[in-house]
Amino acid sequence: MQNTRPILAWETLLDLEAEGTGARPPLRDRVENALRRAIDEGRLSPGAAVPPSRALAETLGVSRWVVTEAYGQLVAEGVLEARTGSATRVAERGGGASWQTSSASPALIAAPAVRARHDLRPGIPDLRATPRSRWSAALRAAVATLPDHDLAAAHPFGYAAARDAVAAYLSRSRHAVADAGRITITHGATDGMGMLARELHSSGHRAILVEDPSWPRLRTVAEENGLHPVPVPVDGDGVDTGKLVALASTTGARVALVTPAHQFPLGAALTPARREELVRWAREHDALVIEDDYDAEFRYDRRPVPALQRLAPDRVALIGSLSKSVSPALGLGWMLLPPDIASPVSTAPPSLIDQAALAEFLTRGDLERHLRSSRTRFRRRRQRLLDALERALPELTVTGIAAGMHLVLAVPTGSSSTDITAAGAAAGLALTPLARYEVRDRHPDSLVLGYGNLDDTLVEEAVLRLATLLGGR
Repeated sequence: MQNTRPILAWETLLDLEAEGTGARPPLRDRVENALRRAIDEGRLSPGAAVPPSRALAETLGVSRWVVTEAYGQLVAEGVLEARTGSATRVAERGGGASWQTSSASPALIAAPAVRARHDLRPGIPDLRATPRSRWSAALRAAVATLPDHDLAAAHPFGYAAARDAVAAYLSRSRHAVADAGRITITHGATDGMGMLARELHSSGHRAILVEDPSWPRLRTVAEENGLHPVPVPVDGDGVDTGKLVALASTTGARVALVTPAHQFPLGAALTPARREELVRWAREHDALVIEDDYDAEFRYDRRPVPALQRLAPDRVALIGSLSKSVSPALGLGWMLLPPDIASPVSTAPPSLIDQAALAEFLTRGDLERHLRSSRTRFRRRRQRLLDALERALPELTVTGIAAGMHLVLAVPTGSSSTDITAAGAAAGLALTPLARYEVRDRHPDSLVLGYGNLDDTLVEEAVLRLATLLGGR
């Protein structure tokens, strides 16, 4: 009979409820904090091995990505250490600055992150190419031309000029059916998702169908606002709409969050047949599809696919931002809602000056000029990365359509992408395992390689270092 004592010990050792009073942090933070407490209080000693992420997830009754996220943060801080082919362990305390945090505030004090020479993280645009001068010009124009009465006026859904400019941009660039009166200006996709989730919860919704794998932050925000995520498998044709419809029937979910133009992270485009099936489901069941536009502007083998919202403007909410196309530092985005969804009012909207600058930036065509140059640069960089992978790691499978800013690389059988990621951090290589984005283990163990912020001159060097980690070259 299998010994169950280790399972019971870990359930007791990591108390996820010990968070004090008030609103509870997200589950990922609770797992991280529980591990940190166990180490700080000496219940996990230096050198002690922690369980594999899958085993601990099953023991604690959480998804595997919650555990891998917590492990990854603690490894980055030096609290845990991971080596390829070995268990992840509590770091030794000798030498260097102490990693231990204050017991009074474990989540607030952390060692500074190491800046990687080779940045292969997904979801980050080319920060070196941020159009600083154009954005500065837009800010100056906004400050100079804002009418006096607008400086003190209320703008519950966003500044009117910004809403008009976003509507015009979405109409010509994403071929959306965009009415400025249905647009809300946000701080970004996460902010928009939170506002919409609260509105849906107040309308009686309690579940949301989400792609598996997918960007975890949006799932978490939906859950924090009362919508239970229901994972739906993804394959080479995008989200499996047949299973989505079936899961909707069994769970009663009437909201779905999808990335149809370029699925994150597997890199598929939703096929026309599945687009039609998704829209048909939404119409037949009075359901809402939330379209995360993510990096939809970047397609290299053809023109970008129009937004799904164009097929059903009465059933699809479109969420977008400047975070992936320009820079997350701008903190600006938008949400285009169907007529029967009440436009949520933000309690902390973006600065009026920033919204006015957004209007200038879009109206002048600066965003589209930036996107054109980015597409040319990313197309070349993606091909350079593919060529380098083919030379150094020809036996490994690379997947993902010619779009966006990332691709997926399967790791060798017997390897662990989580361990490879930790080893890469020590070698100046910033990597991300596919498991970070999975709710359930459905796909071969892989790395999600982002090339948006990868220096062109370092592509080949980055791949050679990766090959060394994967095969000892």
